Amino acid sequence: MALLSVTNLSKKYDSNFAVKNVSFEFQPGKCIALIGPNGAGKTTILHILAGLLRPTSGNVKMSEINGNSDIRSFIGYLPQYPVFYTWMTGSEFLIYSGQLAHLSKKEAMARANELLERVGIADAGNKPIAKYSGGMKQRLGIAQAIIHNPKLLILDEPVSSLDPIGRREVLTLMEELKNEMTILFSTHILTDADEISDALLLLHQGEIVEAGSINILREKYQTATIELSFSHNTRFYQDKILQLSSVDNGYTEHDSIHVSASDISLAREEILKAAADEKWPITSFTLHRASLEDMFMKAVKK
Repeated sequence: MALLSVTNLSKKYDSNFAVKNVSFEFQPGKCIALIGPNGAGKTTILHILAGLLRPTSGNVKMSEINGNSDIRSFIGYLPQYPVFYTWMTGSEFLIYSGQLAHLSKKEAMARANELLERVGIADAGNKPIAKYSGGMKQRLGIAQAIIHNPKLLILDEPVSSLDPIGRREVLTLMEELKNEMTILFSTHILTDADEISDALLLLHQGEIVEAGSINILREKYQTATIELSFSHNTRFYQDKILQLSSVDNGYTEHDSIHVSASDISLAREEILKAAADEKWPITSFTLHRASLEDMFMKAVKK
C-alpha cells in the first residue's frame, strides 16, 4: 500500500497555476527526489503536503490515517530557509520542538539528547545556535523535523545553500535516515538526486513530466555511449568498430572514438571481444551512462 497518494493536485494564484493536476504516490521506505528548475512548483507541492498551504483542488491521502484526520503528526518538515531562535542552545531548541510535537518534557529531553548525538552535533548541544555553522544548523533542523519519529520526512532544498563540507554532512545523514523513514526532498542539484534517491519526480512548469525509479528511467531514456582511445591508428579502428552489428554509429573527436548503440551492453561485449582477438592497442575504455540532466531534458522535450 502506498504511504502517500496525491491525486490531481493543483494550486492556482489568480489566473496562474503554480501546480497543475499533479498526481503521484510512493511506497514506505523510499527516498524520493522532487527535481526541477527554480520556479517549477517544488516548494508549493511540499508546502501543501506539509499542511502549510491549501490546494485549489485535488487530494492528499496518507495510508496511516483515516477520514479527515490531520496528517501533520506523521510528517517531519524542514523548509529551505529554516529559522531558529538563535539565543537558544541546540538542546533547548529540540526540547522546545519536541514539546510542540506533544512529547512530554521528559520524552523531549531524552529525544533531544539522542538526536544531537545522531546528527553529529552533541558537542555543540549546549552552545547558542547563533554560533552554529550552516551545516550544523541544517543538521539541527533535520533533528527538529524527526523529533516525533515521523513516517515521512519532507526536506525542501536541504543542501542548496551549504558549502561542500556541510553538503556532504547532510547528504550522509539523509543516506542514513532513509533506512528508517520515507524521505521526500526537493532539489535542483541533479547530482544530489542521483546520489541518494531511489525514485524521481521530474517537475516542469508545475506539472509532473516523468516519475519512477532511477533505474527504470535510465532504461527509458538511455543514451549510454562508449568512449575508446588508441595509442595509434584511431581512424582505422573506428572503421572496424562501425562494422560491428551491434554498433549504430560512431565518430572520432580528439583522438577518441565515441560509440552509440541501442543495446550498449551487447556493443561493449562485441568491441571488447574484437579488441582481445585482434590485440587492439586500446589505452582507455569508458562507458558513459545517461545523466539525470540528460533524462530531464528529454522528458521536458517529449
